[in-house]
Amino acid sequence: MPLVEHLRELRNRLAKSVAVIIVVMITAAFYSEQLMQFLAEPVPKCEDLANSDGGNCAIVSFNTLTSPFTTTIKVSLMAGLVVSSPVWLYQLWAFVAPGLHKQEKKYTYFFVSVAVPLFAGGAYLAYVILPISVKVLLSLTPGGSANILSLDEVLDFTIRMVLIFGLAFELPLLLIMLNMGGIVSGRRMIGWWRGVVMGVFVFGAVATPTTDPVGMIALSGPIILLYFAAVAFSLVNDKRRARKESAGLADDEASELDLTTEAVDPVEPVAAVPEQVTRGRVNGYDDVT
Repeated sequence: MPLVEHLRELRNRLAKSVAVIIVVMITAAFYSEQLMQFLAEPVPKCEDLANSDGGNCAIVSFNTLTSPFTTTIKVSLMAGLVVSSPVWLYQLWAFVAPGLHKQEKKYTYFFVSVAVPLFAGGAYLAYVILPISVKVLLSLTPGGSANILSLDEVLDFTIRMVLIFGLAFELPLLLIMLNMGGIVSGRRMIGWWRGVVMGVFVFGAVATPTTDPVGMIALSGPIILLYFAAVAFSLVNDKRRARKESAGLADDEASELDLTTEAVDPVEPVAAVPEQVTRGRVNGYDDVT
């Protein structure tokens, strides 16, 4: 396909994706209030200022005149991207798939089918532990002070936690991709387990904003379990690859050449045509060609 056709196809698929995102975004704007309440649900809310003393609860508010508008746009855009993700992901896949080989398509189906549940599981876990994290942070408020939180900051905190947990759950899948590509073996992953466990706990302590170990363990524990699951998968895959290579040639292995010599039949003499013979040559050459 010419380059112009590729660019035209890319333009059409981008236009379809953007159109669907805008439609879903406009629809979500009518339900923005419900979406805001859902995302701000982990915050224990005070009924009035009289009950907001200390760190038991907080008052969620808009701090600027334009905050209701900008927050509505932000929530609607996020809902548009998430809800319409099957459409624009399909458009992206339909643009890339014709250039992939059959084996590459099979791997892509596998990674997509695993990546989506992993990200959803991490996002759900983040939403589950968010009330605990919020309560721990609010408990640090001294007596005589009230917590008045901006709804925009609460939404940013919730979205950040969901993204961190969701992307962290994709790390074991990255190891599987490296193993299936022949870059990292399962045996080498086993040798990394001490450093990986330490690094995951450090990452969990830094990524979660709470000072208690609940958030760190909630994030680090599942990632470590997924890491060892990736190691087990890589070991099985290495054995499968070894059996396949022992039965035949590997993809990057050259076949052996047969260099044995064989006897050649003697050359038969070629009779020259009399009228073409001139001074012992045929048409100026030593033989007939």
